Amino acid sequence: MSLSLPLSSTFDELVQWAMTPERQDDVVAARAEYSQLAGEVFDEDRQLELRLAGFLEYYLCDRVAPWAGATPARARYLEALRSSTPAIAATWRAFTETWHGLFQVLALRPGAVRVRALSARSELEVTERRAMHGLSVGDVLEARLLPFDGALSFSSAWVWHPHEAAPLIVAEAERRRVGGLPERELLFDCARRSLKADRYRQIAISRIYDFAAR
Repeated sequence: MSLSLPLSSTFDELVQWAMTPERQDDVVAARAEYSQLAGEVFDEDRQLELRLAGFLEYYLCDRVAPWAGATPARARYLEALRSSTPAIAATWRAFTETWHGLFQVLALRPGAVRVRALSARSELEVTERRAMHGLSVGDVLEARLLPFDGALSFSSAWVWHPHEAAPLIVAEAERRRVGGLPERELLFDCARRSLKADRYRQIAISRIYDFAAR
């Protein structure tokens, strides 16, 4: 019998634990930071729900919270080490070891996706039980990978990029990798371009994802 917690319910608990009413000022400040990085999202945007999920993951897994001195995910994990079983603490630890990056789809099969991490050129097998409508081999997506029980799974937040943009993103990622530049800037740059691609359908994807034009 496993005493660990499902990742989905653990994440929901993490949201409730970290985003309490007395911390709303910090949440608002973090939301403004995230909008500056990934692009501001409006109610009419198709990506609204996915971007909200992306913000939650940024706030909980990436950003050091002033009230914790660490990311909320790490603060909750350290608390679990003191008060829970090792198996339950290991579930919390998964949210401290996520991999947020750009990945290219190499193969799709029922229950799994094989991807290449653009920052490291490494290939990974990712468990995926949801239908991945519209995704095809060669596509590039921004995703967060969660390690747990010896496997990787996708989080609930995604940024899909148009199929035509994939070779442009791959080339730019390789240029930055060879140059020793961090992926984070490119990841958020692409996120902002994805919003533009959704909003301005009359503009060619090659223009929107033209990384030489600043």
